[in-house]
Amino acid sequence: MASRPTVVLIPRWGSGHFMSALEAGKKLLATGDGAFSLTVLVMHAPTQEKASEVEGHVRREAASGLDIRFLQLPAVEHPTDCVDQVEFVFRYIQLHAPNVKAAIDGLAPSSRVVAVVVDFFFTALFDVAHELAVPAYVYFTSPAAFLALMLRLPALREDMTGPGFENTERALDVPGLPPVPPSCMPVCLVKSRIQNYDTFEYHGRRFMEARGVIVNTTVELEASVLAAIADGRCVPGRPAPALHAIGPVIWFEPKDGHRHECVRWLDAQPPASVVLLCFGSMGTHDAAQVREIAAGLEQSGHRFLWVLRGPPVAGTRFPSNANLDELLPEGFLEATAGRGLVWPAWAPQSEILSHAAVGGFVTHCGWNSVLESLWFGVPMVPWPLYGEQHLNAFELVAGVGVAVALEMDRKKGFFVQAAELERAVRSLMDGASEEGRKARAKASETSAEFRRAGGEGGSSCAALKRLVVEILDLSDGRK
Repeated sequence: MASRPTVVLIPRWGSGHFMSALEAGKKLLATGDGAFSLTVLVMHAPTQEKASEVEGHVRREAASGLDIRFLQLPAVEHPTDCVDQVEFVFRYIQLHAPNVKAAIDGLAPSSRVVAVVVDFFFTALFDVAHELAVPAYVYFTSPAAFLALMLRLPALREDMTGPGFENTERALDVPGLPPVPPSCMPVCLVKSRIQNYDTFEYHGRRFMEARGVIVNTTVELEASVLAAIADGRCVPGRPAPALHAIGPVIWFEPKDGHRHECVRWLDAQPPASVVLLCFGSMGTHDAAQVREIAAGLEQSGHRFLWVLRGPPVAGTRFPSNANLDELLPEGFLEATAGRGLVWPAWAPQSEILSHAAVGGFVTHCGWNSVLESLWFGVPMVPWPLYGEQHLNAFELVAGVGVAVALEMDRKKGFFVQAAELERAVRSLMDGASEEGRKARAKASETSAEFRRAGGEGGSSCAALKRLVVEILDLSDGRK
């Protein structure tokens, strides 16, 4: 009797990567309609905070009744003397390779592995897949624009005069995008050691080995970039990996029946009247920037919900609950009472974005947050902080047109003056602003496109079906 086929998924720890990859795996399962199961190899997260996050996700999903098996990989020693987080992750994954190989080997004979899908930071595990003669796919949690950039890095190196793009004067060519100013390049490539560039270039080169790249985007959202990659314009002279745009893949926090205080406050606000400010799981601002944000919001005259987090907990990169008395200017809460709410802890972002009272979003431009905002048709003011977020912000403004630009001082940690925040919020929220009207209309249009893409006959639904057929054909030796 033939063994039951399974797809092996190897996600990165942390909700932004882990749950996005798992949701993508669940889409594959549903589209496969019982043709295979899903096996998730779980690495020990390198920090206790991330480990607790992952454990909670695994417990919940393991009890869901879906055909998903979770296998915990053995712990490995943490690499030492790493120059930064990028190098740490790279070396940490290399240390996992023997355990990944043993885990996949151990699935036989009860489960026949038909494909391996790895996070885009885990391309070193391609060696394991090649050794086991299993087709390898990349799950790319970021936009196709960043994928195009990573594929393009070997060619762009010729434009560099230093360890990043700091000294590059002319705009950079990322196929499918308008010319990208150096200031809009990802922070991980601009303010970094050359080792960072080397690592991202390494991953970009290895993407070319993949049987395919599964991208969390839609054809409608990033048509020109996806076409540029598929046409070979990012790596001239070499065939591009197959692209599978299956987005938007969005994980929504399960509701517990309790209406969060932020949501209850929104219930009392007029439709599309509130601008949300929220900066992700690692986004914080110092006291001087908090004062500027407060002044900008007060002067704008608009209603707002500001998720304000405190400085990172000692020894971690994650924000603490804010002490509003210490952080906010004296009299600010009294001056904005009735039209503003400052929330000092975690808040249910997707539930807030879905509320009819929310009409705009000042965001750090993490891709999961961007997709949530567009799913609910909420236009944005991008305030990127880290990772690839500056490129995301550029694409949202210059490429897609769903956002109003925000000027910032990059030499001062992306500092934004109160008057500039006031201008951007007014532009986004005032009905008289042409820029805001265009962003609002385009966000609404994109929301409708997202919903069509995932439905029967939609572009993402069709991409999923093609991918499932391909995986099953590969397992039968027909391709």
